[in-house]
Amino acid sequence: MVIKINQPKDKQRILVMDNDRDMMMIMNRTLELEGYEAVMVGDYDEVVSLLEQMNPDMVIMNTFSSDEDIIQTLDIIRKQSDVPVVVITINNKIETLKEIFEHGADDFIRKPFGVKPFIARIRAKLRRYNGEILQPAT
Repeated sequence: MVIKINQPKDKQRILVMDNDRDMMMIMNRTLELEGYEAVMVGDYDEVVSLLEQMNPDMVIMNTFSSDEDIIQTLDIIRKQSDVPVVVITINNKIETLKEIFEHGADDFIRKPFGVKPFIARIRAKLRRYNGEILQPAT
């Protein structure tokens, strides 16, 4: 996959890490259809190496290996950036979810998930991160 780094940003950039190619394709297409620039990577090391280079507006990471890997990656991200981080997980353990929040995750999305709730959560996190204020409907 071609990664465009250090180009002018005309779209919000989301760095997505997943080891499942089908899931990567679905998330890439979904995010692009919603107007985001998605950069897809396959492991935690790539997230860390690209974080500073591409200055993403958000990071989405799937938990596919040990809890230690996600925790270490969250710690490294938080040392480098305050970018919103959303973790995708199949894990239902309260202790694990508590730990990812303690190490810097801003939200989690439990698998399986629908496209509309996924996009709604992404928009909400980006809106809060960018300091946008929604006006109530009249």
